[in-house]
Amino acid sequence: MGIIWFCFRRKAIRNDELKAMELRTNCFSLKQIKAVTRNLDPANKIGEGGFGPVYKGVLPDGSMIAVKQLSSKSKQGNREFLNEIGMISALQHPNLVRLFGCCTEGNQLLLIYEYMENNSLARALYGPEGLKLELDWQTRRKICIGIARGLAYLHEESRLKVVHRDIKTTNVLLDKDLNAKISDFGLAKLDEEENTHISTRIAGTMGYIAPEYALRGYLTDKADVYSFGVVTLEIVSGKSNANCRIKEDFMYLLDWANVLQEKGALLDLVDPALGVNFSTEEAQQMLDLALLCTNLTPALRPSMSTVVAMLEDHTPIQAPTIKITRTESMEQRFRSLETISQDGHSQAATTEGPCSDSTLPMQRSNRGDDRFYSTTTRLLGDCKDFPWDSGYSEDGSSLERRSQKLS
Repeated sequence: MGIIWFCFRRKAIRNDELKAMELRTNCFSLKQIKAVTRNLDPANKIGEGGFGPVYKGVLPDGSMIAVKQLSSKSKQGNREFLNEIGMISALQHPNLVRLFGCCTEGNQLLLIYEYMENNSLARALYGPEGLKLELDWQTRRKICIGIARGLAYLHEESRLKVVHRDIKTTNVLLDKDLNAKISDFGLAKLDEEENTHISTRIAGTMGYIAPEYALRGYLTDKADVYSFGVVTLEIVSGKSNANCRIKEDFMYLLDWANVLQEKGALLDLVDPALGVNFSTEEAQQMLDLALLCTNLTPALRPSMSTVVAMLEDHTPIQAPTIKITRTESMEQRFRSLETISQDGHSQAATTEGPCSDSTLPMQRSNRGDDRFYSTTTRLLGDCKDFPWDSGYSEDGSSLERRSQKLS
């Protein structure tokens, strides 16, 4: 009886929260959703989000929708569901995925979105053969500008100032005309300028999380700017940041980009699939911009409105030079992190999305020569004892931990 009471109580709380939010969206019945998805048929499954599967649905008039099913068994699923509805129902922009409605009937947590014919940017860039797309240079540039416009809206133009917290290629969807639309607002937070230190949980995807947020829980819109920089590198190179093992010394694509920039050979990063069919000036600008956006100092990263202006005006960019060396201040930072650690496990990060489910262990290099040791790995990989204590989501794509303040 206690279990039954708990289930009813949790559903009542969820429904009360939905009513209190005064949503600008429609509520659908479970019967309607099952009818358009053929009873959530696995054959209609088109992807796997951070908190559940996504299905294709066909409406009576022939138009298509996407139905995202979140886990109703966990507090996390309920939280992400309410957060996503609350955020995206109040946001409207051509570069954000449109929410049509939701369903909370029975034990279901369902979100109904516009259907994106070309799936995710991750699949388009480096998905399995037969699924990835041949994106020409101008299309890649258009996608990059679209993402930048969507983020500029979230950060500066919308009534709600929002930090997405999980910008990555699997959370950028492409419509039939290959226009980019930002999706998955389950981890988004309102940007509170007076409260930038988060006292509860750190959330995001390893390889895209800004260092100051991962290490100190310091969250501003510049965390999204960092993630955008990483995605820009992936767009230009056609490679996954988290699954790009060019050399054993470099865990991330960003590390290799910093080395190439130091050598004056940043254009070597351009996707070989493009051949000579790209603008070297535009490629250089986008790569320089990516490195500027991933600057280790948040204050030196541009705002997203500045990024949009730079891309649209073809403004030349001087990216900061990052020497791949270990400094005394870095050593002191890592010693302080090791002091507060509680467990002895090395951190592992998983690649996200439908392309891969492999894990990349975050371990110290065995090489004695630290000149080749990666910038990103210096900031995150050296924290081998850092306490990430809440584990991974269902598909291993996003991670969370309780933040710990550093003095």
